[in-house]
Amino acid sequence: MHRCLQLALLGQGNVAPNPMVGAVLVYHDRIIGEGYHHQYGGPHAEVHCINSVKPEEEHLIPQSAIYVSLEPCAHYGKTPPCADLIIDKRIPKVVVGCRDPFSEVNGKGIEKLQAAGIEVTVNILENECRNINKRFFTFHTKNRPYIILKWAQTGDGKIAAAPTPGKQRLLISNSFTNRIVHKWRSEEMAILVGTRTALYDDPELTTRLWPGKNPIRLVIDKDLKLPSSLKIFNSQSPVIVFNFQQHDMKERSVASLKDINYYRVSEDANMVHQILNALHSLHIQSVIVEGGAILLQSFIDSNLWDEARIICNEQLIVGEGIAAPALRNQVLQQSENFLSDTIKTYRNKLNIQ
Repeated sequence: MHRCLQLALLGQGNVAPNPMVGAVLVYHDRIIGEGYHHQYGGPHAEVHCINSVKPEEEHLIPQSAIYVSLEPCAHYGKTPPCADLIIDKRIPKVVVGCRDPFSEVNGKGIEKLQAAGIEVTVNILENECRNINKRFFTFHTKNRPYIILKWAQTGDGKIAAAPTPGKQRLLISNSFTNRIVHKWRSEEMAILVGTRTALYDDPELTTRLWPGKNPIRLVIDKDLKLPSSLKIFNSQSPVIVFNFQQHDMKERSVASLKDINYYRVSEDANMVHQILNALHSLHIQSVIVEGGAILLQSFIDSNLWDEARIICNEQLIVGEGIAAPALRNQVLQQSENFLSDTIKTYRNKLNIQ
């Protein structure tokens, strides 16, 4: 199962909104086939695993056990059911890391295998298997995306100098951690900033410093006053503008997004909840919230965050500036040093599954 998890992670950034899944086929304690889900819409891990078996060893398949990090699917989606493939190949034993929370599966794959007389063992390294697909599990169990808060702060707890149009942006993190941030972006489906961040920092919100797919860019612009010349409105990736005036999103799919899309939200309702509802309807399973301070704090105060990644440059002291958000219910998961910067990763103890 550890090998399944290693394989599953090879699909990171390419399979969403599907989960990352790895599979290995074992004959007498020897792996004779392995595979993982490479690309959304493509064959699942079980298919790649079985197809990888050497022709001279295919006769061993009906005497082997297949290990899968997530329950095999039992429904027709973009590909046929993997449970049916396992049955057709007469594999006598299946070891499953954890159940699939997706309503079209959620136990049905296990039941189909058992009904065919196959021995099924469930919940092997369950926590580890759930954790690598924390975005997928959050989306299907909490009906919202997995939410990552990210900011950089100085040694005296500021995330920016006092905002002044035309003034050069305060650079807090170093070039190494900047590349790490772009790696993070490549792993998530969307990235969100507020009006002030878009205006004063003029971020592009792409993965230009790291190979990988650009996230869908989200920006709050209540009164549609942001100038079209901002980098966020370039053609590098679609952008959704959450506002009080205009709405043109009739299609409910990521694939249908134009370069610039407008999503109207209500003035008399919680904007954070409305944004998350919109993302859920678009099947966007994860979002990085990159600022500013008011927007980040609104997620914290609403207890709508799962993970926070804070980059701190202890050597930089600015005095006057914008105070960093104040986390609540945080549990430190990891702390790493990169030259002048320390990256601390926290999980929300109230939202850990």
